[in-house]
Amino acid sequence: MSRVYNFSAGPAVLPEEVLRQAADSMLDYNGCGMSVMEMSHRSPVFQGIIDEAEADLRELMGIPDDYAVLFLQGGDSLLFSSVFMNLAQNGKADYVVSGNWSKKAFAEAEILGDAKLLATSADKNFSYVPDVSDLPIRDDASFVYICQNETITGTRYPELPDTKGHILVADQSSMFLSEPVDVARYGLIHAGVQKNVGPAGVQVVIVRRDLIAGDLADVPTMLRFKTHADAGSLYDTPNCWGIYVCGLVFKWLKNLGGLKAMAERNRAKAAVLYDFLDASELFSSTVAPRDRSLMNVPFVTGDVELDRKFVAEAAAAGLVNLKGHRLVGGMRASIYNAMPPEGVSALADFMARFEKENR
Repeated sequence: MSRVYNFSAGPAVLPEEVLRQAADSMLDYNGCGMSVMEMSHRSPVFQGIIDEAEADLRELMGIPDDYAVLFLQGGDSLLFSSVFMNLAQNGKADYVVSGNWSKKAFAEAEILGDAKLLATSADKNFSYVPDVSDLPIRDDASFVYICQNETITGTRYPELPDTKGHILVADQSSMFLSEPVDVARYGLIHAGVQKNVGPAGVQVVIVRRDLIAGDLADVPTMLRFKTHADAGSLYDTPNCWGIYVCGLVFKWLKNLGGLKAMAERNRAKAAVLYDFLDASELFSSTVAPRDRSLMNVPFVTGDVELDRKFVAEAAAAGLVNLKGHRLVGGMRASIYNAMPPEGVSALADFMARFEKENR
């Protein structure tokens, strides 16, 4: 069976080149006689794998030396809690809620301490990003939190908020490594890799070292960033295979020209879909134009039954996982780094045919 074009929001498409590399090393990694899945995380071989992955990630993003890179487990949903526990040492943090994932992060913070809602776009079903140019940030807020790209509703911050000198924390899961990032503008970046970088089960945390607290007696050991920073992400057994595949993706990105080249490619791919949607008489985008994501493109026909027909016929044509999230309905095309331009063109062509047949 030939491979389909997979528009899943996550776990999501991986580069075919990377999948072939991983398959070739499945039984024997670099002549060591075993798979990465089988080797000890304490072995020199795996130490080389994780060190090289971190070095390549640092090079791709230009991560300053005063930032630690952690490869963690537990999902971003756990990080909603651990970020607050580690960084909000006075129990206070301020949040912008622009979609489902920032909403979940804010809810977790409310359980743990004093979380303030600075702004939200809930009034229009998170179809835009709130104005963040002059937020009412508390003087004693430990940090300001955003989800920079909301996977479900397909919004992306056109510019970062003015945090008025406060630490910025960003969930970048569904845009991670899709464009250049000035890491120094953030106190902490976290990302689940299963959307745009690797297989499910690895979370990357990039955190300024002076924010890694040493005295967190009330925080469980495994939720302290210091635990993992001190152990080089090897305090316990990590997702060795996941980290290995992420490392292959990092090299794939470097070989394509890095994040600047990837951003140009992603903008071109997104333009194909958005240009079609803006000209279409059947399909429409659900997101304010200035806030549209380059990674997640939701769209609708305005007719629930016609949406269902589209998803079914697209799947039969090899364009799969286009059903929109249950919270918003319609369709959603996630066109991450590994989605080839040919896949996006194939989707636009299919949409044009569907419109002609169903208008």
